[in-house]
Amino acid sequence: MKLVFATHNKNKFREIQALVPDHIELLSLQDIGCNEDIEETGDTIDANAIIKAEYVRSRYGYDCFADDTGLEVESLAGAPGVYSARYAGEMKNDSANRRKLLNQLEERDDRTARFKTVIALNLKENENLFTGICEGSITREERGENGFGYDPIFQPKGFDKTFAEMNLEEKSEISHRAKAFKELIYYLSIS
Repeated sequence: MKLVFATHNKNKFREIQALVPDHIELLSLQDIGCNEDIEETGDTIDANAIIKAEYVRSRYGYDCFADDTGLEVESLAGAPGVYSARYAGEMKNDSANRRKLLNQLEERDDRTARFKTVIALNLKENENLFTGICEGSITREERGENGFGYDPIFQPKGFDKTFAEMNLEEKSEISHRAKAFKELIYYLSIS
């Protein structure tokens, strides 16, 4: 089975590719000649995932899935949420996003947060959504060299290190994206 993962994010693609079973050939947007940016105009994480998956299916004709992820911080009423990638501006700068978030939380004791990933799957004209959540908290400083995005400041609940201090295998066991993707793989195995 050929399935397109609608992302230009090489780190995200690599993370998911490590979880794909052998019977699925995972294609990237570059593999199908899609080099344009797919605008995320939805006002929810779910909506953005649906927009991206539908874009690839309607323009390129491939079975496809797309994800959107947001970091939701409790004391900031769920922000940055759907705006996580461009929290500090349209340039989508991971370092600037982390600095802004740490500055906003500087005087706050409640640092409870969660990562939420929603995957939209378009398969044979049917659409399904899969959700993965990882509870945790925001650290007071960046720690670790691995990962991307908010990984250096997100510490999953029950762990003493951030996602950026974990290797890919450790992170893939507990991450929001891995949880949503495991639901997707299970669905594909019974379809």
